[in-house]
Amino acid sequence: MRKRKPKVRVIAPDPRYGDPMVTQFVNMLMFSGKKSTSFRIFYDAMDIIKERVASEEIDEYEVWKRALNNAMPQVEVRSKRIGGATFQIPTEIRAKRKMSIGMKWVIKFARQRSGKGMAEKLSSELLAASRNEGLAVKRKEDTHKMAESNRAFAHYGR
Repeated sequence: MRKRKPKVRVIAPDPRYGDPMVTQFVNMLMFSGKKSTSFRIFYDAMDIIKERVASEEIDEYEVWKRALNNAMPQVEVRSKRIGGATFQIPTEIRAKRKMSIGMKWVIKFARQRSGKGMAEKLSSELLAASRNEGLAVKRKEDTHKMAESNRAFAHYGR
């Protein structure tokens, strides 16, 4: 790189769980700078999850963590042009990028779900992802399949 690396922004932990990852998730959920609305949606979704998993011995925060872990891709394919042909080259993903991609997919597919209210949609997507089902996990599996099928081109990697 020509320029220096940008400073990593420190994200403050959220009030309920004390986790900066929750704040990062809420920031991605946010529209038009409405952070308090975004926090309300997230916490309402967590309350819905708490009601649904009352019979099991896991809490809603653990469900959220498991859902993100199940939606995080380990590898991705990147296009690289070599001698007039474009190859899809599988590459490992950095830890921060894994996390942010997983969060974005969960939020994206929660928005696409049918249901009443974003909190309801988000809670159902998180529950599905924590059980290794749902569209976010399917996207991860598709990405992994694509990387696996293009493994022959891995030697072109950076």
